[in-house]
Amino acid sequence: MTGGFTYEPVGVTRTGGPTPPGFHHLHERIRIGEGPEVLAAAGRALTGWRMHRATGLRVPAGTPDAAPGVRVPLRIGPLHAPCEVVWAEHGPERVGFAYGTLPGHPERGEEAFVVSLAPDGSVWLDVTAFSGPGAWYVGLLGPLGRVTQRGIARRYGRCLRRLSQDGIVERGS
Repeated sequence: MTGGFTYEPVGVTRTGGPTPPGFHHLHERIRIGEGPEVLAAAGRALTGWRMHRATGLRVPAGTPDAAPGVRVPLRIGPLHAPCEVVWAEHGPERVGFAYGTLPGHPERGEEAFVVSLAPDGSVWLDVTAFSGPGAWYVGLLGPLGRVTQRGIARRYGRCLRRLSQDGIVERGS
């Protein structure tokens, strides 16, 4: 495996390639708001880990903003879920990154978070992932695990929508 990742191919969420064999695919698209200010606020909340923290994931204080090579020792309740950022982009109409799982994560795979400004001015969060069990107990969840993952992706969207509005208010104050 490349660089200690627990899956291959690393970076496929950026290229949009097919889901690797043996993994489940997830894609959720959630409307966040409207306009460049919302995009900027959402991008800051996303890359600074505020969206993750708002959904209940624990990200240690002092974790650098999302950039390739940044290791993130996420915690989900009592579970350790170590990840590493595999790619990031900061453009005028798209901000996002993906992280991949490292040894000790209960799953194997990659998850991408991209906030984009559509031509009509709407701002969207796309959560794209491919994953499979990395620990025996995740395999026992079967379809329930995939339903849970989809629910978490939608929660990311709700939290980012709120954080984006808060970020506009804070900058305007």
